[in-house]
Amino acid sequence: MPIRIPDDLPASNILKSENIFTMSESRASHQNIRPLRVLILNLMPKKIETETQIMRLLSNTPLQVDIELLRVDARASRNTPQKHLDKFYGDFERIKSQKWDGFIITGAPLGTIPFENVYYWDKFTEIVNWSRHNVTSTLFLCWAAQAALKILYDLEKVTRDDKLSGIYSHNTHHHQHPLVRGFDDQFWAPLSRYAEFNSNDIQSKTDLTVFADAPDAGVYLAASPDCRQVFITGHPEYDANTLHNEYLRDIEEDLEPVLPVNYFPNDDANQAPRAIWRSHGNLLYNNWLNYCVYQVTPYDLTDLK
Repeated sequence: MPIRIPDDLPASNILKSENIFTMSESRASHQNIRPLRVLILNLMPKKIETETQIMRLLSNTPLQVDIELLRVDARASRNTPQKHLDKFYGDFERIKSQKWDGFIITGAPLGTIPFENVYYWDKFTEIVNWSRHNVTSTLFLCWAAQAALKILYDLEKVTRDDKLSGIYSHNTHHHQHPLVRGFDDQFWAPLSRYAEFNSNDIQSKTDLTVFADAPDAGVYLAASPDCRQVFITGHPEYDANTLHNEYLRDIEEDLEPVLPVNYFPNDDANQAPRAIWRSHGNLLYNNWLNYCVYQVTPYDLTDLK
């Protein structure tokens, strides 16, 4: 939460220049406060696991957040009980007339499938285009980031022969920007994808700012100038064992996966992995929620354009 300080306090401008979360007395006295409304489109197979991971990060803030879960595929799930889906997940038709403070669209295990062959591609495209005018800020994760870059910028993904799987070290850029406030110069983040985007391509072909990338994995974090679209090509929400479980799944499906890099101690899959990215994940979600949503969303969401 922001600290409330007098308008003319000398520290005010200094703190603002350092992107410290401050609020002037004059603004605070006129501030209306309400819960933030955040919509989550969960495309992952194990929906209960994914929703828990994301909500864990969203809960690590003093801001009050109301969550609504959304699905795009009405087919029966092999990994989530139907009762759970029917009880907790809504359909797009029911919510599309509403406005939202924030929107999170998860990844999906569709890395090697052409976009046009995805079962729900048309509906997904409609949702992404709808979000531009009905959501203050949308956070696209992994596959959703790849798909949204295609829809919004006609940017083609480069599909690798080998999967980027493991914990990768990324470099932070534009430290003065609130989205990466508090980031170390380098940080670790989980990746699990076949696609990659080159920083030079994104910067030359779009208006996006690249805030983090890795020499061996490409762009990790990018955003539009107004931060209404934020793209994360990894999974800061992952638990310690998530990549392990995906590795075992790929083995069972005869995909001959490579061992996730920088993940198992001594590269021994029999040893328990350790999470070394939690602080980054929490900070990224906090910055997004505070600066891209809370600080700019209108009190009356009907005013959102």
